[in-house]
Amino acid sequence: MAENRGEFCWPVRVYYEDTDSGGVVYYANYLKFFERARTEMLRSFGFQQDRLKQEQGLIFAVHSVAIKYEKPAVFNDELMTSTTITSLRRASLGFGQTIYRQSDQLQLCTANIVVACLDAERFSAQAIPQDILAKLQPGV
Repeated sequence: MAENRGEFCWPVRVYYEDTDSGGVVYYANYLKFFERARTEMLRSFGFQQDRLKQEQGLIFAVHSVAIKYEKPAVFNDELMTSTTITSLRRASLGFGQTIYRQSDQLQLCTANIVVACLDAERFSAQAIPQDILAKLQPGV
């Protein structure tokens, strides 16, 4: 298991469509922001999820989420999503993610998310390929 591969940050702007009738970001949309950051983190390592499915027959799917909402984000806020790899196992990745407002660095939402590596056809657990593991390991 690898611990804290390094922080990856991805910016997000809150659009009107992200908010609820109270004018704050709808709670489920934080999960979308986290998903985008994880996708971009993998892309930064050279892995695009559509290609992984086409070329290696694998997908990554969320297994579990523990989330804490601390403060609301509102329309037009500029946010930053911080992502670190907190665990690296044979067939899963753990991520620690935080969303904070850029203007005042206020932490708004945190999550621990476990993503499973799956066979794209059978949706059964599959070992993470060595080329992916090698790039995600600390110090590589």
